[in-house]
Amino acid sequence: MLEEVERWLQERSWSAKDRPLDLLLAEKARQGATVSVVLPALDEEATVGRIVTVIRRELMSPEAPLVDELVVIDSGSTDRTAEVAAAAGARVVHRDAILPRIPAVPGKGEVLWRSLFVTTGEIVCFVDADLREFSPDFVSGIVGPLLTDPEVQFVKAMYDRPLGDEAGQGGRVTELVARPLLNLHWPQLAGFVQPLGGEYAARRSLLEQLPFPVGYGVELGLLVDALHTVGLDALAQVDVGVRKHRHQDGRALGRMAAAIYRTAQLRLARGHLVRPRLTQFERGEDGFEPRTHEVDTEERPPMAGIAEYRARGRVA
Repeated sequence: MLEEVERWLQERSWSAKDRPLDLLLAEKARQGATVSVVLPALDEEATVGRIVTVIRRELMSPEAPLVDELVVIDSGSTDRTAEVAAAAGARVVHRDAILPRIPAVPGKGEVLWRSLFVTTGEIVCFVDADLREFSPDFVSGIVGPLLTDPEVQFVKAMYDRPLGDEAGQGGRVTELVARPLLNLHWPQLAGFVQPLGGEYAARRSLLEQLPFPVGYGVELGLLVDALHTVGLDALAQVDVGVRKHRHQDGRALGRMAAAIYRTAQLRLARGHLVRPRLTQFERGEDGFEPRTHEVDTEERPPMAGIAEYRARGRVA
């Protein structure tokens, strides 16, 4: 297995610099391919506008038409996320307006799943909306292999993740939960530098076949299911530099870790948590007080099985 991972790292790990933009534009024009970029957003007014502006200026201009549509899916923001994104030039769709027959539940994976219904690109690229110092390489880098290598189906971004001023200390849930799980149970995926990273691109024909965990487990779930659906050699990763974003506190990371563990558990045995709740503690006036949180226990089925989606003739 170690030899397979080392081979994969040599053959399926690249830098964004390996595929310059003019090459991607030529390939896109030759194939007639279409690219959608999706930003899932919840209270990200401070950063979403800058990301949209950069993508529109660098990747949607007449001189560089790499991206065909840019959609921000607002999952219930209480700030000006929607207004800022629209003013910057994105199409903004509220989560609850998509597939209203199926009541929406909170969670990032829920938003990503619904985004398939309101986008049309043959290649779908997901980008988190809280990135700071955003570079267009986050899009062009991971879209690149899908335009230039027909065997590649799913591409993750890899990057350095500083925590404050400390280099390489971000990605705490990755190192404490996701990486051990992958190495122990799916060792073929041990070569992924950022398995939980929110920047990745895939062919629509693959995404519409995969179930989507509704919460924080979505990245691990998609990665594992893509492995089993198309095989390791159809997966790749691209170095896009440095990722700076808003970090969550320890309690939020605990909830994320529980959801990721649950996602892995379902894929190992298709069972369920004995106790799908997580208890955390905060100090109050009378000592430590428990706070109990539900762990995401729902997954959305492959979009290819949704009647409204099939009615639009989108299933590949």
